[in-house]
Amino acid sequence: MAIEALAASDSALWVWSPSEDRLSFTGATPSLGLGPLAPSCSAASFAALAMPQDRALADRLLKPREEGTEIAVRLRMRGSETCLWRGVWLEDGLRAAGLVTLEHRASHTGRCGLTHLLDRRTFLARVSEALLNSGEYEMVVADLDRLRRLNEALGPDRADLVLSTLGSRLMAAFPEDALPARIGEDEFCVFMKRDRTAGRSSVAERMRTALEVPLSIAGFDIYPTVAIGAVAVEGGAEAPDASELLRRAALALEKAKLAGRGGAAAYGRALESDSLSRLALESDLRNALTRGEIEPFYQPIVNLSTGAVAGFEALARWRHPQRGLVPPDEFLSLAEEMGLMGDLGLVMMRSAARQLAEWLGRHPRAGQLFCSVNLSVGEIERPHLVEDVEEIIRTTGLPRGALKLEVTESDIMRDPQRAGEILSSLREVGASLALDDFGTGFSSLSYLARLPFDTLKIDRYFVLTMDKDEGSAKIVRSVVNLGRDLSLEVVAEGVENAGLAYLLVQDGCHYGQGFGYAPALAAQEAEVYLNESLVDGAAPIKARS
Repeated sequence: MAIEALAASDSALWVWSPSEDRLSFTGATPSLGLGPLAPSCSAASFAALAMPQDRALADRLLKPREEGTEIAVRLRMRGSETCLWRGVWLEDGLRAAGLVTLEHRASHTGRCGLTHLLDRRTFLARVSEALLNSGEYEMVVADLDRLRRLNEALGPDRADLVLSTLGSRLMAAFPEDALPARIGEDEFCVFMKRDRTAGRSSVAERMRTALEVPLSIAGFDIYPTVAIGAVAVEGGAEAPDASELLRRAALALEKAKLAGRGGAAAYGRALESDSLSRLALESDLRNALTRGEIEPFYQPIVNLSTGAVAGFEALARWRHPQRGLVPPDEFLSLAEEMGLMGDLGLVMMRSAARQLAEWLGRHPRAGQLFCSVNLSVGEIERPHLVEDVEEIIRTTGLPRGALKLEVTESDIMRDPQRAGEILSSLREVGASLALDDFGTGFSSLSYLARLPFDTLKIDRYFVLTMDKDEGSAKIVRSVVNLGRDLSLEVVAEGVENAGLAYLLVQDGCHYGQGFGYAPALAAQEAEVYLNESLVDGAAPIKARS
């Protein structure tokens, strides 16, 4: 454990075990007024050392609570100024642990006042000093996934407790000569000499192990995941400066993020050209929406019993003037980082609605043809969403329910009451609603009957494996039965072949989509597919089992 780091920040780790009547400390106990109690003491000794007017607070601090209950108490000990005690109850109230800090010094030590790790400026200064010495070093940057969602779900105080706990874990995971730091809102960094001893974990592995251990906060089980970027360097006169080293680690981190949650990457010279390409792509993407380069491709949704095309799902594609079609996994995450998903979603809704109106005009036999458009994460709360949808339906003349909006479970469960109000308003202006990837997010069964959905969509993973895995098959049947009981249509994603289509029909599933029928098609190709279905009465499916 980085004992010197704790001492320098006037902080101490503490652990309280009520069953043993033992409060243990590690760190700067003298400056905190805890010297007479170190390394451990009883509850009575602890309360006796508190200032008389604060002894009730000392008793409250040690009173057992439910697992996950967070602790935040300001307490004055004899011989010190006010201390801030933060922590959380563990193991069904059998143990509590946290960090105590001398409050008036927390913001003047070159350390983050929340995590007590080095702040960015102090970290870079220390790294610069270390790089003057020869040796092989490694810098690793970790980005906490979905911190914004954590703030929204738990509130800022509880999210801060998560960060504080992660900071304590990071300090405990590395030797005293390591430099752990918090360099951004959701970014941690460690710099240290590379350890090539056989059997020892790399810096990146130790960092992931420290940060990804589950924790419980106020009754919520939190499973942190991090993306990691790493860079190695030789110290000495030829070494880059600390800021340059951090830039390289950040480039590796960006590459790791592109791989999805929990990704990892190491710096190499190829990342420099990748970074330039990414900057160019960002610049192009900002203009792509206004230039009409983002367009919907349409994947057919087929009535499994009759084989007739019932509708389409509109999926975003970028027709770049030089690069051709850019795959969605290359630009959707970039659009999200740039805050463009709301604009992109509006373009998709308008384009898909206009295209659907044209098809209905040219193919009256299509009847109740619909088109689904995904709402991106958080878009359900976008200002003017309902007004925009109403305007799109009115100007295109689409019949009620023809424009279907798909929402994920996790988006609904952030605030079910507010989401229900928005969904009801969308229904009122003429949209129909689908709950996407049902069963893969939070459990929403208690809300499902009260929310105005028309359709449940079964995640493709369960469908793809239902012919080989009985667990997946049971989940598919359960969702189909649930849909029937709630008078909801059910769409199965991932229908890759005739065998899966047959099983779904036997289970009573209404609709399916997947490569067994067709991939997402350009508008002209999708219309040909629709017309063939109207003429032949059924959409073809691959015969492979």
